[in-house]
Amino acid sequence: QVQLVESGGGLVQPGGSLRLSCAASGIIFNIYTMGWYRQAPGKQRELVATINSDGTIRYLDSVKGRFTIVRDNAKNTVFLQMNNLKSEDTAVYYCNAALGLTMAWGQGTQVTVSS
Repeated sequence: QVQLVESGGGLVQPGGSLRLSCAASGIIFNIYTMGWYRQAPGKQRELVATINSDGTIRYLDSVKGRFTIVRDNAKNTVFLQMNNLKSEDTAVYYCNAALGLTMAWGQGTQVTVSS
């Protein structure tokens, strides 16, 4: 059974930083594309960042230069380092594991950027 458990969300002031973690179990982690998505109230879920099994990375344009996705295959964990956070980054952030047509989601973690 695939399980993705996120942590690290919270309330932060504009310009601050947060680091999200997603611990995976039940999958052969190193062959999966891991990703972070987010969904703000009233908006569709959007891709924030993904990292393939070969290390290829993709970012949402609005987070380039501020967010960094990293995977640790030894610990079955993917991280999202978020710097210089803005109010528009406020959303529920979801971890995703994808392999072909197989996809799994975490329960989500709330990130709120507010003064």
